[in-house]
Amino acid sequence: MKRAFTMIEMIFVIVVLGILSSIAISKMAVTRDDAIISKGRSEVAAIRNAISLKRNTNILMGKGASYPSKLDALSGTTSSDGDPLFDYDSNKTDSNAKLLDYPIYTKSKGGWRKVDTNTYAFNATAVDVNFTYDPSNGNFDCDDHDVKLCKDLTE
Repeated sequence: MKRAFTMIEMIFVIVVLGILSSIAISKMAVTRDDAIISKGRSEVAAIRNAISLKRNTNILMGKGASYPSKLDALSGTTSSDGDPLFDYDSNKTDSNAKLLDYPIYTKSKGGWRKVDTNTYAFNATAVDVNFTYDPSNGNFDCDDHDVKLCKDLTE
């Protein structure tokens, strides 16, 4: 006598696997978005700390209490992924001009890109949040704290 699964049992197993996979996929998508936001939050903190450190270094070296005039060596805006951001001297010719030890590279989805001379956009969950750097006071902050992603990245 042959023993095998009936067609009803096979369909039931496929339906159960489909339900479980749909739940797992939706949970993994939320986890990925949370990871991108956490990465962005740590990058914002690193950028802010680097700006403050650069000012303190200028004070100690007798160059005055000025903040960096710009955050990277790129002029204008960037349009391609892979350009270095937040690295004042991307050619590494002046080690005192570096903002971050390692630049953050542009990434249009789930990362940073340059929008204008001192304006940067962080993209996560298909939403852009603009950050503006003010060299007069060293402020690097998002433009609209009413946007949820801005709050998530800065608070």
